[in-house]
Amino acid sequence: MSYISISKKDKEEMRAKIGVSCIDELFSSIPENVKRKKPLNLPHPLSELELKRYFEEKANNNQYSEYLSFLGGGAYNHFIPAVVDYLSQRGEFLTPYTPYQPEVSQGTLQVIFEFQTLICQLTGMDVANASLYDGASGAAEAVLMAHRLKGKSKILVARTLHPQYREVIKTYTKDLGLTIEEIGYLESGKLDFNDLRRKFDEETFAVICQSPNFVGVVEELETISKFAHDRQVLSLAVVAEPVSLGMIEPPGKFGVDIVAGEGQSFGIPLGFGGPYLGFMACGRNFVRQFPGRIVGQTKDGEGNRGFVLTLCTREQHIRRGKATSNICTNQNLCALRATIFLETTGKKGLKELAFQNLQKSHYALEKFCKIKGIKRKFEGPFFNEFTLQFSKPWSEINKSLRKKKMIGGLGLEILYPELKNCALFCITEMHRKEDIDKLAAGLEEATS
Repeated sequence: MSYISISKKDKEEMRAKIGVSCIDELFSSIPENVKRKKPLNLPHPLSELELKRYFEEKANNNQYSEYLSFLGGGAYNHFIPAVVDYLSQRGEFLTPYTPYQPEVSQGTLQVIFEFQTLICQLTGMDVANASLYDGASGAAEAVLMAHRLKGKSKILVARTLHPQYREVIKTYTKDLGLTIEEIGYLESGKLDFNDLRRKFDEETFAVICQSPNFVGVVEELETISKFAHDRQVLSLAVVAEPVSLGMIEPPGKFGVDIVAGEGQSFGIPLGFGGPYLGFMACGRNFVRQFPGRIVGQTKDGEGNRGFVLTLCTREQHIRRGKATSNICTNQNLCALRATIFLETTGKKGLKELAFQNLQKSHYALEKFCKIKGIKRKFEGPFFNEFTLQFSKPWSEINKSLRKKKMIGGLGLEILYPELKNCALFCITEMHRKEDIDKLAAGLEEATS
């Protein structure tokens, strides 16, 4: 979009229309003692040409394309078909706001309805909502929903749930008087059931874990769900890498009550921390406590198929103080991209994509573990991420890799102090065999 400035005449017309003589009158409600009297310390204004050149110069400093990256940990580099960009940037999809008026929003509502259907198919659940902000807030919303359903005060959270997700859960619940207890992990990387049993008590309302978890290991969701249900509490699961659902059985098959996750892997590019796409699904019996909203399919007076906002439980609608959530966006454009990605990839395509991630990551692990000074930290089954432990400090090894224009794994010691000299590696379909072999050679040189 080209930059079009507002002229002096435009400003005068706007002031005349709203009945103010100067811009200061617009801010008369702000107390004088908190107003900033001096101009902001910003560069002088630039013309459109100068501004374009400035950003081009800054963009040329980026060297992303020259580096091989093996980072994961909740942000995944996957191939995005050209059709995703092409269709999602059409004006009919790109410009609409929230579809409050179904009679003029049928295209947008249909896409959201299809997104919900796809999420239900992937997770094995009955109902999905019209998306959330991101995976972290989705996990927090799942905890709040479970609290509303059970009314107790304690949540058991797997320590292998994404650290940032755990922090968001703490932020969401800090004023609710809830107790959050973390459950440790075994040498396999899986949830420690003995620790789970010790920390469970009568005030517990739910157990939440991630699978594949943050250290890359696939959890035993069926056993965790059975543990929860035997004690009349809820089982919550988080999926941060949804491509795994192309091969791994859906959480719903294992009795999970609420599934939340991150949909960034489905057609949404990595971009300095965003945008992201939260999804959430549950059993039909819990739908009244679902956050956000649900698009439903119906028929009009003439019997034609149509789409409407069926359930709206957020505060922006009539629920107000009784809202289940204050989420004010359905991330519609991101949900659109995910829908296009999934529907053009298809069931067989997603399975093939997942298989490539699985096969390449297992090849990489086998290759790396042959190097002296490197061993696998956790023995549990994994999808496309795994944790390695090094005989040398990871910071030194990573520094050596950076000199060779490779971004190695994610150092875990800063997040898990007990995982000294450990790093989490992610391999996706974007990595060629020669890329993996190049990393292996770099690791061998760095550890020798």
